[in-house]
Amino acid sequence: MARFELHDANFGTAMGESLSLGDTLFAMGLRLAGDAAQVVSAHMYFNLADRMGVEGAAFHRQDMTAQMTKAQVSRAQRAAREWLARN
Repeated sequence: MARFELHDANFGTAMGESLSLGDTLFAMGLRLAGDAAQVVSAHMYFNLADRMGVEGAAFHRQDMTAQMTKAQVSRAQRAAREWLARN
């Protein structure tokens, strides 16, 4: 999983535009969602993006949950809590 240093509210760029951390996490979730081996990470990123108020993140997280086992969902939730504690 990626680690971010949080220096300000904006993080990352896309096509010259500054993205918020929540939008960046959402984009990472979208990137990983298509990879069956990365469902736990994708869920974690959608969960974090949803906590940051990104529109659509909750929908994608729920969609991922439908494809996952309970153990995978638990791992994703634990990873999100750990990410929040570190960042």
